[in-house]
Amino acid sequence: MRGSQRLRRRMDIHSSVRFVRMFGVVTRSAQVLMAAVLLLVLSGCGGSRDDFIGARVQDVCKASWPVCNQFAGCILGPESYSEGRFPGHGQLLVQVKEASTIKVSFYLEEVRAAGEETSVTVHEEGCRARQRQASTGRAALDQMEKFGEFTREVDVTGVGDHLVEFESDMQALYVVKVDVTPLRIQ
Repeated sequence: MRGSQRLRRRMDIHSSVRFVRMFGVVTRSAQVLMAAVLLLVLSGCGGSRDDFIGARVQDVCKASWPVCNQFAGCILGPESYSEGRFPGHGQLLVQVKEASTIKVSFYLEEVRAAGEETSVTVHEEGCRARQRQASTGRAALDQMEKFGEFTREVDVTGVGDHLVEFESDMQALYVVKVDVTPLRIQ
């Protein structure tokens, strides 16, 4: 009897080890699957709104900053952003201390229609010159889907206040931010 009891114990030990191993494999697989799902949910596709905004503070753009014989609603720079709704237009002020590239970026959400055209116009200081960049509504959405944002970049040479105007007939909510990079460090 002792031999058969030993055999049963061995079998019990081995079967419990197999069960623990199987249970451990299932647990690890479940943990890996859960981590992958969590990572996918947290990262999202194409970047999230919070990633786009970063540590910037919202400016409601309800002020009146004089520029180019008109008024801009706010001054945007590396520490601020604003939001609004298309279709429509907006004006903002960008301050530049040296010849630079002004990058205007939009994060689009709740898009209902692409529209015909989205444009960004950047004026030199004193509105002595301007550069307008237009894109079809579909191209703007394609860029948003591919890169997580729709951007336009313009080089300016004047030092001072630059009026930036944007307009679109797209139906969407937007978040807009501006980045300024001096030309000397590009």
